Amino acid sequence: MSVTLTEIRSQGARRKVARGARRGPTARMVSAFWFILPFVLLIVIWAAVVAVTNTPMRVFPQVTDVLAALREMWVSGDLLRHLGASLRRVGVGAAIAVLTALPFGVALGVSPTLAAFFAPLLRFSVALAGIAWIPIATLWLGYSDSAVIFIVWNAMFFALTYNAMLGVQRIPLELLRAARSMGAGRLHMFFEVLLPGALPSIVTGLRIGLGYGWRGLVAAEIIASSAGLGYALFLAQTEFSTDVVITAMVIIGVLWLVMDRLLLAPLERRTVERWGMKGAT
Repeated sequence: MSVTLTEIRSQGARRKVARGARRGPTARMVSAFWFILPFVLLIVIWAAVVAVTNTPMRVFPQVTDVLAALREMWVSGDLLRHLGASLRRVGVGAAIAVLTALPFGVALGVSPTLAAFFAPLLRFSVALAGIAWIPIATLWLGYSDSAVIFIVWNAMFFALTYNAMLGVQRIPLELLRAARSMGAGRLHMFFEVLLPGALPSIVTGLRIGLGYGWRGLVAAEIIASSAGLGYALFLAQTEFSTDVVITAMVIIGVLWLVMDRLLLAPLERRTVERWGMKGAT
C-alpha cells in the first residue's frame, strides 16, 4: 500500500506554512534593510579611517582602490575565470558529498548500533574535515582540481552525515510505525518517510556543510590550484597588490552571502515550514 509522509505529517507543519505565507513584501524589505545596514556602515567607516589616517594603499586600500581593482579584474576576464573555477569545484564537491553522505547518514539514523559505533568517529572527523586534509589531498591527487574537489567533499561529508543521522532519529516513532503498518517497503520507507522526515535537519546540515566546504575551497585553491578565488588572493599577496587581496576577500564574502541569503536560508526555512514536525526534539 502506498504511503507518503505528506499523508501523515502533523498539523503543526501546516500552521507553519500558513504563517509563512502571510509574510508580505514589507517585512522582507525591512529584513533586507537591517541585513545590509551593517555593511554600509562598515564601508563608510573604512573609507573615513583610510582617508583621515592617509594610509598607503600597500598597507590598506581605499574603497575606491578596491572598486578600481574589481573593474580591472572584470575587464581582463580574470574575475569570470577565477569565479567560474571556484563555483565549478564547489558544485562538484557538494554534489558528491550529498550523494555519499545522505544514504550513510540515513542508515546510521535507522540503526542504533551503527549510530553508536560511528557517532564518535563523526564528531572526531568534523574537527579535522576540510583544511587539515589539504597536505594529504595534494600527496594523493597532486596540485589539481581533484585535490580541491576532494577538500570540498571532505569538508561537507561529515556535517551532512551527522545531520542526516540526527534528522532520522528525530522522526516521531508513531510516523515510522504508521508507515510500516501501511505496508511501506524499504525503498518506499527511505524515499517517502525517512528522507522527507529528516529533510529539515539535512538542509541545515547542507547549509553548515557548504560553509565548511567554501572555506576549504578557498584554502585548497591557495595551495593546490592555478585558478580560483583563493588562488587570485594568493597571487595578489605575492605581488604585494593589497587592493586585489581585499577585492578577492570581498568577492569571496559577498558570493557566500548571496548563496546563503538567497538560496540556502530560504531553502532551510521553507523545508522546516513544510516538513518540520511538532514531535521532533
